[in-house]
Amino acid sequence: MKRHQFRGLGVALVTPFRNGKIDFDALEKIIEYQIENGTDFLVSLGSTGEAIGLSTLECKAVLRFTVKVNAGRLPIVAGLFGHNNTAQLVNRIKSYEFEGIDAIMSSSPAYNKPNQEGIYQHYRAIAKASPRPIIIYNVPGRTASNVLPTTILRLARSSEKFIAVKEATGDLVQGCELLKHRPDDFLVLSGDDPTALPFMACGADGVISVIGNALPREFSELTHAALNGDFARARQLHLQLFHLYHWLYVDGNPAGVKAALEILHLCQRDVRLPLTPQSPENILGLRQAMEQAGVLSIPC
Repeated sequence: MKRHQFRGLGVALVTPFRNGKIDFDALEKIIEYQIENGTDFLVSLGSTGEAIGLSTLECKAVLRFTVKVNAGRLPIVAGLFGHNNTAQLVNRIKSYEFEGIDAIMSSSPAYNKPNQEGIYQHYRAIAKASPRPIIIYNVPGRTASNVLPTTILRLARSSEKFIAVKEATGDLVQGCELLKHRPDDFLVLSGDDPTALPFMACGADGVISVIGNALPREFSELTHAALNGDFARARQLHLQLFHLYHWLYVDGNPAGVKAALEILHLCQRDVRLPLTPQSPENILGLRQAMEQAGVLSIPC
């Protein structure tokens, strides 16, 4: 399996909306923007893509469109979310259209909060059903259950299907535990933009990013500088962008990054209920932070 293709900057694509419907013209612009500005791989239908707020037909349409526009230029990871019922998720995988998809990514079950053995068995069922490699997505802030390093490592050693983890805890101690004991060919990716640089300094293989939607060029340079050991440049870019993170998350994700994309004229800031768009006062703060970071001159 070509695991190296998921090293570097992956961007968890937003799903743009206009008048309540998916804005495919804007999605095409965003995909091309990623390809032109240094993104290494695309993640479609993740939490940033509001997959949980899309219908099954809409999810299929977004994924088919992303594959078509990408035309094989970058690897694509497809998110499979919204299932705390293992059997339903397995059935969905079995009926999935995998043409143009290089890997899938799935978070642990939410709401029913399984123990570590339940999480392990859930992922093993996914591995048996999936024809594509799997990126484990550990995001306790959304699922209310932490996939512990022992469970992630157990999965990594149980099957070659498990090629990576998106570690979105922001917990560098937990991240270092993974990095110290992981198999040689298992990728560890940050899922938290503010701590991506220190995580990569400890040996992580890259990041699946939110801010990369709006600033792929800067975040790609930061990521690759860190991976190449140029920590002076990576640190410079990290500090340049650091104050943006507050404004990107103050109204939740993806409200903040969609507001940034609206400022850059790439899409509207619309989100779907129960999410609400970034507030006008916070958009003002975001715009000011973008001006101070010097990122408003990026061509759209």
